[in-house]
Amino acid sequence: MKLRNTALALTAAGLISGCATGPDRKPGDPFEPVNRAIFSFNDGVDRYVAVPVAKGYQKVTPQPLRTAVSNFFSNLGDLTNAANALLQLKITDATEDIMRFAMNSVFGIGGLLDFATPAGLPKHHQDFGLTLGHWGVPSGPFLVLPLFGPSTVRDSMGLIVDVKFNPINYIEPATRNPLYVLQFVSTRSDLLGATDLLQQAALDKYSFVRDAYTQQRLSRLRGTSNTAPLPDYDDHGENGSGAPAAGAPAVGLPNYADPGDVGEAPGGASGASGAAGAGKGSPDGVPDYTDPGENAPAPNGASGASGAGGANQAAPSSAVPNYSDPGDTAAPAAPAVPSAPAVQAPSGASATQAVPAPQ
Repeated sequence: MKLRNTALALTAAGLISGCATGPDRKPGDPFEPVNRAIFSFNDGVDRYVAVPVAKGYQKVTPQPLRTAVSNFFSNLGDLTNAANALLQLKITDATEDIMRFAMNSVFGIGGLLDFATPAGLPKHHQDFGLTLGHWGVPSGPFLVLPLFGPSTVRDSMGLIVDVKFNPINYIEPATRNPLYVLQFVSTRSDLLGATDLLQQAALDKYSFVRDAYTQQRLSRLRGTSNTAPLPDYDDHGENGSGAPAAGAPAVGLPNYADPGDVGEAPGGASGASGAAGAGKGSPDGVPDYTDPGENAPAPNGASGASGAGGANQAAPSSAVPNYSDPGDTAAPAAPAVPSAPAVQAPSGASATQAVPAPQ
């Protein structure tokens, strides 16, 4: 009886839409005048009946319990998904749907918990309207059904088959009818956020819903409804905490370190070991601007100033040429005291005889 009433309602909607005429008709939506009238009726019922009931359900029902109810009906829907996937010869999807139903029914306490999704079994969304479209049946014009909402001529025919083969349809009426009501309230509760978005974003709600529904069905028919995983943006030079790993250079960043800086270079070598005359006491991160010509201890303990022409000359650096005048003196030189020339002592003579006493 229920199936026949649904078919009669669809037929009546088709007859009314076929008799409708008006300037608002468009080539892609010939039923628009009637669709808008039914859409307004559905919107009123939704605004004054469905939304208050859904908000009351959210208010009195804890979130874990609402999630369990939603998982229960989603688990039953996997059977319909598996059947339509088999009709479309999508063996992999059908196998995953059956495995989802078995896993959630056994380990999820009748589907109240969803263990299949974390286990890597994706959720598919199939119905008989998509099965008809898979085999080349055109969608036909857009059609708004009373209480059921947006659809097409093809999807309306598919809806009759989906209702007929819904597992809840074969339960005793005393249990079946409350389950239908609970399913409707749970589904409407999950869509409250979408309603708020529709109220804020759509200038013409009917056109927005029509275009969104048409694009969604086309996307599912092409098999592109499941979003691809996001690319990996993690830095391969980072460790688990998000900071660069010890000893690993930053990937993609040039090295701006000053070769003259005093710091610990990779491998334990000092950053200033390769620079001549770099001061070891310079602060980290600041280059060494010490003049290589200044008096500084030379390697091997030699003095930085050499006695060229009796004057203290700055030792030239290996990297910087010495532009100082050889005749310049860093300081007045003390008069040199001539020393007595050394005289080779004859063989057999003593040291005191070899060196004459000064006058």
